[in-house]
Amino acid sequence: MFENKERTEISKLGEFGLIQHLTEKFEIFQKDTMLGVGDDSAVLTGSEKLRLITTELFLENVHFDLMYSPLKHIGYKAVVAAISDIYAMNGNAEQIMVSIGLSSKYSLEAVEDLYFGINAACQKYRLDLVGGDTTTSVTGLALSITAIGSVAEAKLTKRNGAKEGDLLCVTGDLGAAYLGLQILEREKQVFLASKDMQPDLEGKDYIIGRQLRPEARKDIIETLEEIKIQPTSMIDVSDGLASEVFHLCKESKIGVKLYEEKIPIDQQTYDTALELNLSPTTAALSGGDDFELMFTISQNDYSKIEHSPDFSVIGYCTAPHEGIDIITKSGNLVPLEAQGWENYKPNNEDK
Repeated sequence: MFENKERTEISKLGEFGLIQHLTEKFEIFQKDTMLGVGDDSAVLTGSEKLRLITTELFLENVHFDLMYSPLKHIGYKAVVAAISDIYAMNGNAEQIMVSIGLSSKYSLEAVEDLYFGINAACQKYRLDLVGGDTTTSVTGLALSITAIGSVAEAKLTKRNGAKEGDLLCVTGDLGAAYLGLQILEREKQVFLASKDMQPDLEGKDYIIGRQLRPEARKDIIETLEEIKIQPTSMIDVSDGLASEVFHLCKESKIGVKLYEEKIPIDQQTYDTALELNLSPTTAALSGGDDFELMFTISQNDYSKIEHSPDFSVIGYCTAPHEGIDIITKSGNLVPLEAQGWENYKPNNEDK
């Protein structure tokens, strides 16, 4: 995409020159984009659908580590994180805005790598880059992605529509990104202790890929449309399955029974967890960055997904006073816990 090979100081271009340089090769895919980058504001034409807008912020040494995260992957992942929220509303992501804060350690070539990843995501998901901002940072790289999308009002799916008796479903598999992060962190510590040591990543391609270059589940939204399923509620799994269950229960004012044995975990994820003396279930429940979709459906729709490899039915919704529990593989009923989440108690709601 970009051809510069040697270090070029960003100051040579200036802010507007930098923006023009980085965005001139982005394509326009959406018919609603009348005016993208280049003026004071983007211009989007009117739409009969509802507009969806969401923002994700990525900070260096908080959300990513440059020791093992290539800038092109950081750009790609930031876009995926933003548009995943659009798909979680049963919508279609259409445009993005990119704002970056840069410290002096970043050359033009480094920022080109970042935008290479952003453009790769735009190409894959047919997104139009329509604006953003650049500024100076004294703490490294700050990257903010605003995603804009749309959804027909009848298709809009929120977190508050789950009903007692609905089935709890999730796409793909869980915990892989978290285990990928653990492997990367382990190899980082080995390298810091001995610079001559080479990272040992053999057999970990899948979980490392899920951490560094995840994908948003646009395909699931298309599949649900094809098989004529309207989820009663939906949320993306970015902070770990357990946290998302609590969010959904709080908004829908329900309880949940979750089956441990039904949680989809890839074999490489499972094996790596045991290798690191971690529980595979804990990785799936409390890990993050999966960007799968969790949703509820009416029991009447079960036959439409019963044999699909894309979906797993992992539990069901109950009355709020029945609580939020996980049924272990041994058949015990245990209150579900979500790391970093102040547990919602459905039976105490509105007291």
